[in-house]
Amino acid sequence: MTARPNILLITADQWRGDCLGTVGHPVVKTPNLDAFAAKATVFEQHYATTAPCSPARASLYTGLYQMNHRVIWNGAPLDDRFDNIARAARRAGYTPTLFGYTDTSPDPRQHHPGDPELSTYEGVLPGFEVRQALPGHEKEWFSWLTARGHDPATFDTIHQLEPEDGQRISRKAPSYSKEETQTAFLTDRFFSWLSEQDTGSPWMAHISFLRPHPPMAVPEPYNLMYDPDDGPEFKGATTAGKEATFHPLIAALQAAQHLTSHIPGSSGHVRDLSREDLKRIRALYFGMITEVDTQLGRIFDKLEEIADNTLIIFTSDHGEMMGDHWMLGKGGFYKESYHIPLMIRGPGMAKANRVSAFTSAADIFPTLLDLLLLTPNHKPDGSSLMPYLNGGTPLSWRDAALYEFDFRRLLQFFPEPLRKACQNGQSCALTRLAQDWQYVHFGGLPNLLLDPNAPPCTLDNRLDDAPNAHLENLEALLSTRMRHNDDTLARSMVWEYYSN
Repeated sequence: MTARPNILLITADQWRGDCLGTVGHPVVKTPNLDAFAAKATVFEQHYATTAPCSPARASLYTGLYQMNHRVIWNGAPLDDRFDNIARAARRAGYTPTLFGYTDTSPDPRQHHPGDPELSTYEGVLPGFEVRQALPGHEKEWFSWLTARGHDPATFDTIHQLEPEDGQRISRKAPSYSKEETQTAFLTDRFFSWLSEQDTGSPWMAHISFLRPHPPMAVPEPYNLMYDPDDGPEFKGATTAGKEATFHPLIAALQAAQHLTSHIPGSSGHVRDLSREDLKRIRALYFGMITEVDTQLGRIFDKLEEIADNTLIIFTSDHGEMMGDHWMLGKGGFYKESYHIPLMIRGPGMAKANRVSAFTSAADIFPTLLDLLLLTPNHKPDGSSLMPYLNGGTPLSWRDAALYEFDFRRLLQFFPEPLRKACQNGQSCALTRLAQDWQYVHFGGLPNLLLDPNAPPCTLDNRLDDAPNAHLENLEALLSTRMRHNDDTLARSMVWEYYSN
């Protein structure tokens, strides 16, 4: 690649990796991403490094696992010493521009204690110029809707759907149309900015779409596009109660998951839902995915004329349980929370390329560094995907996915003995997911050895009856952890800096 390309990073929040037509989902319709895949490289086993949003995005932006960036929850600050995609892009001559959000809590040591930036987890990754923000209060979107004739008095309940007779979960359409979603709003704002760009200067933009993240509301025709009875069999135990007995972390997650986070105005816990309720929520989720796909189609069409010099990355921050194991949202150790999509198309790169190797959200940052011939200011944990994008295979590559879940914020939902056992830094689940085994290591809770290829309703800890597999996975996990010790300053001696 002789000239610097335009760069567009698109994230769609909470998009499961299996929810794409191009990877074989039996129900979800994603025609625009399917067409994009024919011109791109599709990474079929791509995984977030952690959850929820802020920790997952910290890995995406810095190339570090949670064990090194230490963003453990929404609101945990990102150490200002770390390099990131926006700072690196500036070194390459770009002005990285944000549409949406990055959910990056700032380093408090760089701010006065009274700085309002310390009052929210919805900060902006250092290095980005914000063209259009979309924080949780959605005021910018509401102003846009007001200009389109909507009544501001309705905005407090804009995502609460009218009740549907005989149903706990309504699939009624909200008051805004398919042209007025948050996704359409950000897409229009991106187009306005794009029209201002100098055709002779490469640009970089990050569009961070909110959907298909809850609340579960989507306008016509997407709200009724999918039949609730259509879809794969749910994974997990036959009842939420049986699921909770499988592991203490599951019981704590069930106790923490209130339905209102997905269905505004509702009450109770997710664990109280029936399978029929979960199917209706899942149908809305599928509709929200197709709604985002429609807007992605607009973007792909707009950029087709400059596709020969534009790198497009489509991914998510983390997955969504969406009824599997009687849960909604993200967290824990099941792969549904961490398996996410990744497609990359760029000038000179392979087309219609499929990669089945395990890749990580931590690989995005080193890939951009490789593309732009930049040296990072810290050593990333991820590895460049350029060999795959060029149609080849790296000489060596990981044979498993690694992801973490720090659950210290959930300790209040554990019984006292377990709560005490998980204190003092032992409140983390560290997972190694390979083709044949999933090993989950805890500090103060029982470890797990699972078969990722077992039938959907199987809950079986194989730790005792597969001792060899247990030891092999434990050793591999320990070796992986050791390989990712922070090596930023350990790469050279102090006098080597002096001589340079």
